[in-house]
Amino acid sequence: MNKALNSPHETGRKRGLDLLARATRPELEAAWQALADRPGHELLRGPETGLVMVRGRIGGGGAPFNLGETTVSRATVRVADGTVGHGYRLGTDRRAAELAALFDALGQNERHRDFVETSLLAPIEQRQAADAARRENETAATKVDFFTMVRGED
Repeated sequence: MNKALNSPHETGRKRGLDLLARATRPELEAAWQALADRPGHELLRGPETGLVMVRGRIGGGGAPFNLGETTVSRATVRVADGTVGHGYRLGTDRRAAELAALFDALGQNERHRDFVETSLLAPIEQRQAADAARRENETAATKVDFFTMVRGED
């Protein structure tokens, strides 16, 4: 196993990429506008939209099967200091994929890492936790407890 892939930096980057893929475009745009020293960047790939195959699995041990295709947008950018960032997201929002790639690159830079964490990633994580709690409460409201009454004829 490659130890570099399990380093704290790579673990943090994986978390960041996951959160950036789930960020809304307004969240990304607001953080980009709030960034005081926006670096120059060049597009290395995209932004472009295509299809990927989604695989499913029935139960915990079922064999994987092709469920269908979904639309994904992606972009790869290089910021002025040479750092490369990648952005992927479901759907056709190419600008959001480009912004996600920019923030991935900025998150790898010491100078911008704190800004990316506090202004973008932490709020996205909080929004996701609030959404999950709301869904859990809605689901709990529909819970039905079944019980069996035993007749005394036995």
